[in-house]
Amino acid sequence: MKSLAALLCVLALAGALPAAAQSDAPPVVAAPSGSVQGETKGDLHVFKGIPYARPPVGALRWRPTVPLPRWPGVRPATAFGAACVQPQGGKTVSVYTGDPMPVSEDCLTLNIWAPANAKTAPVFLWIHGGALVTGSSREPAYDGAKLAERGVIVVSINYRLGVLGYLAHPGLSAESPQHVSGNYGLLDQIAALHWVKANIGAFGGDASKVTIAGESAGGLSVMYLMTSPLAHGLFAQAIVESGYMISMPELRRSVYGAPSGEAAGQMLAGGLQAADIGALRGMDAQALTNAAAGMGYGPWGTVDGVVLTEQMVDSFGKGHQAPVPLLVGFNQGEIRSLRILAPKPPANAAEYEKGIRDRYGDLADAFLRLYPAADFKESILATTRDALYGWTAERMALKQTAIGQNAYLYLFDHGYPAMDDAGLHAFHASELPFVFGTYDRTTAHWPRIPDTAGEHALSDAMADYWASFTRDGVPTATKAPAWPAYGTAAAYLHFTDAPHPETKLFPGMYAFNETVMCRKQATGKIGWNWNVGLAAPKLPAAGAGCE
Repeated sequence: MKSLAALLCVLALAGALPAAAQSDAPPVVAAPSGSVQGETKGDLHVFKGIPYARPPVGALRWRPTVPLPRWPGVRPATAFGAACVQPQGGKTVSVYTGDPMPVSEDCLTLNIWAPANAKTAPVFLWIHGGALVTGSSREPAYDGAKLAERGVIVVSINYRLGVLGYLAHPGLSAESPQHVSGNYGLLDQIAALHWVKANIGAFGGDASKVTIAGESAGGLSVMYLMTSPLAHGLFAQAIVESGYMISMPELRRSVYGAPSGEAAGQMLAGGLQAADIGALRGMDAQALTNAAAGMGYGPWGTVDGVVLTEQMVDSFGKGHQAPVPLLVGFNQGEIRSLRILAPKPPANAAEYEKGIRDRYGDLADAFLRLYPAADFKESILATTRDALYGWTAERMALKQTAIGQNAYLYLFDHGYPAMDDAGLHAFHASELPFVFGTYDRTTAHWPRIPDTAGEHALSDAMADYWASFTRDGVPTATKAPAWPAYGTAAAYLHFTDAPHPETKLFPGMYAFNETVMCRKQATGKIGWNWNVGLAAPKLPAAGAGCE
């Protein structure tokens, strides 16, 4: 006798029931990719660990994402899939250190939280952070229930990480019909978007109303997607939290002080004593990942002319990015939890000022007005914050506005006792528990968020803003002020203990960092990333239309 789940699936396929069967039984959805059985959680249907592509193992390692054939029967979807392979065994503990996760190369899965009565609901697709090296959609902080309760469908995805996700190499390019390599993790994200386009209607979603969203490397990924021709038309809106518009390697040419993607891959293979791609494919995935991380291999999107066609700064500068509404911002204390990105403070203010004048020349006075020597330790943190995250956020808001799209800029500047006592005011990613309403599911070393009405109210407002933006492109919240678009007034929303509309975020910050980036780019030999302040090379003089 058939199981109830299988019978419901047959009825759904026959049109006798809606795709998600409404009953006390576990929800079954007959999607084009195959039927899945999830769980009912209150007024939500939750599906976990749905594969969206074939496992990239064996001969499929370092190949573009391969669609998964429709599976027969009803697939259980009640447990998260494994995280993608990432470095293991490190002893460093930080606020981000969570419980160990199962990892596997067979990791291309996604999760769905959908209102039980969803019909053409907007879709919020979440791309996790982790420097393109670590992270997973299964992390408790990314539980989509609170956002889904606001009428949106939440989808969270895994994608290949580290050397398995971004390796470029001449041997891999030779295998490709387009003669390119790298960007496999980004191709996974694009494949997940195609899966959503084909399947989300069966879960009650609207495939034409997808908002891509991510934080940190997830925000970087959203920027890649906004500039990739292969992602064109797969999303309608974008959210970037703490993204960073840094310089990128090119596939075959050394630019901005970085080796080409293929050259970096060859150097890694040499260090691993791997004679060819076959030898690399024969290596254990975990051992390979650990070794690559230990050798300092950094995964990045690579300008290959196919997946990514130009530097992000050029895409946004020329108006080539996706013409979609944007919600974008960063945190006041980004670098307080990422001090490895900032240079070591000098002995005193005089040494700080001398170092800045040596490096910034005719721009030193402007630098020191923004980041004064009198409080040089805080200035060092602010310098790196602004060069990576602040400049990126305001640049995106400005450039999206310039192509006729609404952009909504924010600064997360909220603190609470445990956070501030630890010297971590508004640190990198600290907005996430408020956006997702998961303030009771942070990691063991995360400063504990108080269980108070004020914290709950801030979280409710942020979840409302994010969900309403997903719904109609305009962030609104009950019991909270209207969020003005960036527009000509350079408006933004300042999240302190509550949201406050303001204008002209950090006056002079954007223009200064834009000039610095432009001068570096004009040389063709200097990258723009965290090489700022006391870590900066000697800045070129004025010229090349950068003032």
